Amino acid sequence: MGQELELTLAMGDYEIVRALKDGTVKPDGIKLNILTKMDSTTRHWRFLRNQDFDVAECSCSSYLVARDQGMPFEGIPVFLHRRFRHGFMFINTQKRFKEPKDLIGCKMGVKQFQSSAQLWMRGILEHEYGVPHRSMEWFSELDESIEFEPPEDLKLTRLPDDKSVETMLAEGELDAVLHPDLIKPLVDKDPRVGRLFPNFKEEEVAFFERTRIFPIMHVLGIKREIVEKYPWVPLNLYHAFNEAKAVAMKRMVNPRIVPLAWYRESWEEQEEIMGSDPWQYGMTEDNENQLEKLVGYSHEQGMIRREIPLDELFLPMSQGRKRGEVFRV
Repeated sequence: MGQELELTLAMGDYEIVRALKDGTVKPDGIKLNILTKMDSTTRHWRFLRNQDFDVAECSCSSYLVARDQGMPFEGIPVFLHRRFRHGFMFINTQKRFKEPKDLIGCKMGVKQFQSSAQLWMRGILEHEYGVPHRSMEWFSELDESIEFEPPEDLKLTRLPDDKSVETMLAEGELDAVLHPDLIKPLVDKDPRVGRLFPNFKEEEVAFFERTRIFPIMHVLGIKREIVEKYPWVPLNLYHAFNEAKAVAMKRMVNPRIVPLAWYRESWEEQEEIMGSDPWQYGMTEDNENQLEKLVGYSHEQGMIRREIPLDELFLPMSQGRKRGEVFRV
């Protein structure tokens, strides 16, 4: 038996990768050392800044910046995290926001300016609701995963360590916050904080039906040195991630495994609106459409210097027309 290539993979602990983590699915020729006990921002920093891992789930936005700056990474079109973002735009309720355009001229807080969640939300506000990102003053809590030079006309302030955008929003120091997660004041039902879109799910469904976009947050990054030395690795990993997702989807059809009263109804609603596989990998038409938008938003917002073509950003996953569909002995 030949020796397997040992690689370290850092990613989130999701149902769609469970089969990889527990060994039900194994990439051909590869032995994975899988790390899942990191929050996203730490994992992205450690991969892109420190190059701690051979392969990692990382911020799509930061990956674009890394590639723009010539850093030694490649992308595999596996998108482990997607999320609609209308429900993550938060306002101070005492400021009397009636519509998105009321954000023009406001003080806006973000966890970090560069994250994929912020990139999508700024792009959506600008292109779907007429709120230019340069019309606001920005306050960022964290260092960026990859530092970049902000445009001169972008008002961006890095907050000191003792400041939190969530607290600043509740106390009225900020007018609004775009955040990748549910913020603590909202979870604690603080009346000073609410959502920009109280009917956010309706907005998200309408957005999807209009654009076919289920926003990609994360991409699978791999060190370029691995690709150059072992060019067969990316495609084998791609197949393994697809297989693990298929195992997860088959398991999740069963409503008995999830402690939610209307889980099956939600599953059926998702299928009716978004089709059978909204978590699709690869360079499908829908994925290419939204990745091109992300690249455009990143360039428009001053984080990358040019609109990078997708064939430069993602490794090809083709193994030939109609090949690999049936395994014969």
